[in-house]
Order: sequence, then C-alpha cells, then structure tokens
Amino acid sequence: MSPSSEPPPSKGNGQSPLRKLLGVQIIGTGSFVPDNVVTNEDLASLGCDADWIVQRTGIRERRHAPPEMSTSDMAIAAAERALEASGVDRSEIDLLILATLSPDRLMPATATRVQDQLGLNCGAMDLSAACSGFLYALITGMQFVATGGSRRALVIGSDTNSRVINPKDKKTYPLFGDGAGAIVLAPGSAEQGALAYTLGADGSGADLLCRNTGGASKPFDPTAENDGSWFVEMEGRAVFKWAVRLADRCSRDVIGAAELTIDQIDWWLLHQANVRILDAAIESLGMDREKVVMHLDRYGNTSAGSVPIALDEMVRAGKIERGQTLLMSGFGAGLTWGTTVWRW
Repeated sequence: MSPSSEPPPSKGNGQSPLRKLLGVQIIGTGSFVPDNVVTNEDLASLGCDADWIVQRTGIRERRHAPPEMSTSDMAIAAAERALEASGVDRSEIDLLILATLSPDRLMPATATRVQDQLGLNCGAMDLSAACSGFLYALITGMQFVATGGSRRALVIGSDTNSRVINPKDKKTYPLFGDGAGAIVLAPGSAEQGALAYTLGADGSGADLLCRNTGGASKPFDPTAENDGSWFVEMEGRAVFKWAVRLADRCSRDVIGAAELTIDQIDWWLLHQANVRILDAAIESLGMDREKVVMHLDRYGNTSAGSVPIALDEMVRAGKIERGQTLLMSGFGAGLTWGTTVWRW
C-alpha cells in the first residue's frame, strides 16, 4: 500500500461486540524498562531529526534493551514486581499469559521460559495481538478467573521493539521502545472488574502493520541476502487515521455500555503510540487532560507493555483507589483492538 492508503472503512471502525465481566480484581502490578536511555539526539546518526520526532510524535526518549537482555528477561522483571506487590505465593499462580509481538524465539512460547525462571507450576502461553496484546491477555485471563479455571493468573505484556524495527526506517524506528508490565488477577467482589469491554479485529488491514518474513507463508531463506523484510513494516498515515477514529468510537461504546459518562472515568490509560492520537482523543471526547496518563515522552511505544506500564506507575504513585473507574485501551497490528472500562 502507498503512504496515502486509507484505513479499512468497514470492519475496522470499532463496532465490535460489547460484554461485561465482573468479579475479578487486579491484586498486584509491576513494570520494567531497561536502564539504557536513547534520546532523540542519539538517533541523529541514523538520519532521524530530533525536532521532527517531538513535533510529530511527542517522544523525547525511549529505552532500548542491551544485547544480553530479551523479551523474557523484561517480562520476568516486571512479573517479579507484580508478584511482590500482590503478596501471593508463587505456588498459587496457576496460569501465565504473555502478550508479545517480539518473542524470544518463534518456538517454544516465550512464556515457558518466564514460567521456568519464576519457578511457577502452571500453564504458560504466548498471546499475539501486537499493541492490543495486553488487553487481549487481560480479558483472556479474566475469563479463566471468572469461571474458576484459575485462582491467581499472571498476565504480562512485554516487547523488545528495538530488535524488530529497522534502524534504517527513519519514520518508524524512533517511535518504539522496549519495556514490560505485569498484573496478577484474582477473584474480586461483584462490582469489580470490567463494567464493559470490547475486543475486535479487522484482518483486511493486516498489511498496514506487519512482519512479512519468518512465518510459514514466507519462511526465512538462508540463501538470500538480508533485505530487511523480517523487520516491522508500517503504513504510518493509514494506521494513524484508523487509530484516531477507533480510540474515539471504542471509548464511547464501552462507556455507554457501562452506563457511565465521560466525566465519570477517573483515569484514561490509552495505548501510548503517538501524542497526536492522544490529543485527538482528548479533543473529540472532551475528556480532562489531567486524567489522561502519558509516559510516551519517556518510553515511546512499548507495544504490549504500554498499558500495564502506565497502570503500574499510577498504582505505585498512589493515584488509583478502590472504586475508581479506569478506561484501558490498546490498538495495533492485525488490525486489532481492545478497550475496557474497569472498576478498581
């Protein structure tokens, strides 16, 4: 598709089934970002303009994992902190779900290494939904807890984006950073959990944001020169237009389904992709900017780590209290999206 490609006009408009799922709570949060800070000025050697990055994205710096650190390492660090905060003994964790677009290996699931290193005795699986991965993993974990299939579920979003974005792609590479966030789910009271949620997908937009090489449809060719086709490719303009429309529509839908008003949302934890998307949502929805959580300027787009990192920072700052309502939303490759109004 060309840079002027329009986002999918039909299924990608945020009109997806609305559900509620109560009786589940988050009892612990944790997050991790690498120590290595990469500023916009540090990217100048790649031909990236520091001022352009700030003006177009709002990003001033991001974190990159050192060579010896992988997606599982960051997931483990975030999970350790979530487990500590929850006060749950590791023997009680009976499910592990890891959302990631940058697994350590294509096989086996990265979650299995996380499970082993944490010393857990439970099922462990990866979930692939890119930047909406954490919301997908959250709702999946909630289903297990709500039905009694799990008593304590560990849900993680972790991505090492710096390894899968082409450094020569000056419009895409500066947008992403590395990081992980984790939560522990447990049964809660009847009023806790998702007052409303929606998960959706529109595969007609799959080519707008993808990694073409490395799967069964286009395996790696050991005899071919490295053409960079295994890196992430993104039609930025089309994805931006789609995300702006989607954030507005899904937010209105879940708030309406929860029988709340926009003013009754205490905190907005939207996927940190681009400050212009967040600004557009603030303007179109008329939300209070002070209620919109932003860490984009410090971390960039951390994909599946974006929402749980924001959540953990808010919890540790003492800003989230029992009974408050949070709107959490992720959107990305697939095209996929997930949004929920959550009562803490």
